[in-house]
Amino acid sequence: MVKKVSPKAPKKQRKQVHAAPVHANKKRLNCRLDEFLQEEYGLRSLVVKEGDLVKIMRGQFRDTEGKVVRVDYADIRVFLDNATVTKADGKEVNVPVHPSNLMLVKLELDDERKKLIERKVMKIAESEE
Repeated sequence: MVKKVSPKAPKKQRKQVHAAPVHANKKRLNCRLDEFLQEEYGLRSLVVKEGDLVKIMRGQFRDTEGKVVRVDYADIRVFLDNATVTKADGKEVNVPVHPSNLMLVKLELDDERKKLIERKVMKIAESEE
C-alpha cells in the first residue's frame, strides 16, 4: 500500500481536514496519555472515548479534570462534564474542546479497547525488531 503524500500548503491541509469523511477523523481524535499510563501501556496516545477521564491542558478550563460525555467525530471535538458555560437563558452547555488540548488520565477499558491497545503494542514491538 502506497501512502499518499500530504500537501505542504497550509490552505490545502486545512481543506483536507475540513473535507475529510467522518470515519477518517477518528485518528485525528488521538489524545496524549498521562505519564503513568504511558509507562503502563507503552503508548504515547490513544483515541478519546466516552467515559474516559481527561485533563484539560490549554484554554479557559486549564487544569480541569472531567469525564468525556460526547465525542463529535465530524467537528473533531470532545465534550466534558466539567467544562460548561451558562448561556444567557440560564442553560448549562458543554464547551467543545479539541483533543490536542487534552491528556488522558484514566481509560474506560472494555474488551474492544484492550484488543486495540494489545495490537498497537505488538505493532511497536515488531517494528523495533
